[in-house]
Amino acid sequence: MNKSLDDWSNLFYSGAMNTKLHDTRQHILDVGYQLVVSKGFTSVGLAQLLNTAHVPKGSFYHYFKSKEQFGEALIQDYFCNYLQKLDELFNDTSQSAYQRLLTYFTRWQETENGTCNANRCLVVKLSAEVSDLSESMRLALADGARKITTAMAQVIEQGIKDGSIQVENSHDCAIDIYNMWIGASVLHKLYQDAQGLERCLNSTKARLGQK
Repeated sequence: MNKSLDDWSNLFYSGAMNTKLHDTRQHILDVGYQLVVSKGFTSVGLAQLLNTAHVPKGSFYHYFKSKEQFGEALIQDYFCNYLQKLDELFNDTSQSAYQRLLTYFTRWQETENGTCNANRCLVVKLSAEVSDLSESMRLALADGARKITTAMAQVIEQGIKDGSIQVENSHDCAIDIYNMWIGASVLHKLYQDAQGLERCLNSTKARLGQK
């Protein structure tokens, strides 16, 4: 049966409204990420978030029941985007598996808008801050970290097969290297010295069986 003009109009406006609502939620998350990665989660008040995002309080509570739920959604959104970019890099077959991993970790050292990428990682920024504050946020961070190490392990396994990586256990190697980079990134925040990350890159090469 053919739809009437009113039916099509309702579908159109419904779709447009859903897109607008999604855009507003995403805008709050995007602005929230920039604030949180700069100031930390507890230091960012709701009023500051709303003023910076230019949205009313009602819009915030339409999407998030609490600041804690906002924090959990922020972490999940961060890892969704992060893992998508990671997937693009790790599936670049123009490079060996070893080269893909080195490209990934080299990017940790790069600076964006005056901030080292290592310090823009929410695992680095929030793990110590929120793990005792919010169980749901801790679990979201842990889930994201596990997905990263799983993706790394898959590339390491590919490297074992193509001969560019020499390790016995891809899973253990991925966890060792990721833990090393998280620790080095935290100390980079403390010392404000890039040498620690440079040493970490050299240690990563050695761990992967390269000099």
